[in-house]
Amino acid sequence: MSALPTFSPEQLQALSVEQLQELLQLTERLQYVTSTNRLADYRPYPKQRSFHDAGAFFRERLFMASNQTGKTWGGAFEAAMHMTGRYPPDWKGKRFDRPTRGMCGSESVELTKKGVQRLLLGNPEVPEHWGTGSIPKDALVNTIRHQGVPNAVSGIVVRHVSGGESVCTMASYDQGRTKWQADTLDWIWFDEEPPEDVYMEGITRTNVSQGPVWITFTPLLGMSAVVRRFYPEMTAFPNTHVTHATIDDAEHYTAEQRALIIASYPEHERKARARGLPAVGSGLVFAEADEDDIKIRPFPIPPHWPQLCAIDFGWSHPTAAVRLAWDRDVDRIYVTAAYRKKQCPPLSFAAAVKPWGDWPWAWPHDGRQNPEKFDNKDHKQLKDIYAGHGLKMLPLHAQTEDGSNGVEGSVAELLNRMLTDRFKVFDHLDEWFEEFRMFHRKDGLIVKENDDLLSATRYGTMMRRFAVVGSRAMPPRAVQFPTPSSRGGQGWMG
Repeated sequence: MSALPTFSPEQLQALSVEQLQELLQLTERLQYVTSTNRLADYRPYPKQRSFHDAGAFFRERLFMASNQTGKTWGGAFEAAMHMTGRYPPDWKGKRFDRPTRGMCGSESVELTKKGVQRLLLGNPEVPEHWGTGSIPKDALVNTIRHQGVPNAVSGIVVRHVSGGESVCTMASYDQGRTKWQADTLDWIWFDEEPPEDVYMEGITRTNVSQGPVWITFTPLLGMSAVVRRFYPEMTAFPNTHVTHATIDDAEHYTAEQRALIIASYPEHERKARARGLPAVGSGLVFAEADEDDIKIRPFPIPPHWPQLCAIDFGWSHPTAAVRLAWDRDVDRIYVTAAYRKKQCPPLSFAAAVKPWGDWPWAWPHDGRQNPEKFDNKDHKQLKDIYAGHGLKMLPLHAQTEDGSNGVEGSVAELLNRMLTDRFKVFDHLDEWFEEFRMFHRKDGLIVKENDDLLSATRYGTMMRRFAVVGSRAMPPRAVQFPTPSSRGGQGWMG
């Protein structure tokens, strides 16, 4: 049914009573048709689309997000697509061309009814309206009622476009892992975080089919065993993918509404409920810094601001790089670009960052190593290999003017800059903010994991005195470095 035409107040006043009644009936009919085929009108937000698309490449997916950002909504519509076979024309995720056997559930039967079932079928308290959820009414064949919980279902039978019927079984975590010991399944959806034994039982049910398993939840349980399977991303299990969304990704809220929602949460729950962040270690390193305060929209860098780049070498963990701009008038540093990639050869990495410009490059002390994993017949130092691919590596490894290069000192400087409005990051650099949110301590010590872009940022900040203005860029060997004698005879590593 096509959309109804719009009428001005004057046109409505000109209609007869009979015409108004007909218009009302058509409007109600259109609303009914729309409500009973929501799948046809599903338009995912960018983060939901990213989550769906990852299903084509990763078997296990986690949609870890703040409250009310559409994570469960996205999970329900993907389940409906796999049951009906009705995929949108631009669908890039996992696809089934036959009927499927799936399973989904949440923490308890009651919560499964109020969450998963409501989104799949419609209002659980009004069975005659079932078919107004993500599963179209004309595809709904049957529902199997749950014994003991009014209006709860334990199974859903759905007509697939191929002609057969898909079956989805409903379960809950409080029933224990044995409830999830079904036959071979094609897919599983966990809404809210499952216990580890329940999750592993679900994985086992899809081992034969190698079908998709996805979780949608807000990480209120902290850095649990299930979360660690996915996150942080750079140390996750193979074939897993995490989509992270904050309240800023929820396009159905205004900025004012977001602020009110965040303020309504208790302080200790705000990072989980508004940012979708699990609690980590014994404390976030940058807990005092507000992410919104350091975010800034990208803008053209004034030509008189000096710039430089910095790199953190890696292989099993990513090689990472940032570009920094320095407003010397107010001593404010801006992170304007970021790039990281695991197991990336120097040639490929250099090619990826060369478009940033011909700037000096800061690098850490391990750049003096002679790596064996690259074609290094001349036994070159790591920094020289990158220099050979066109990056202007500074001849001195990253250190402050007094020769120090400690992690704690450089981290303290970054935090101090964040708290005094002297450090900003372009707001589209999602990977940088992922590391910022998870950088933490354990037993009082900084955990040096998944901090590759942050490390590069520290190196660049330490070496900002060698940043150059574009029109006066010069080869790094022409830069005059302080000597040990100029610092009162204190030694430093060259």
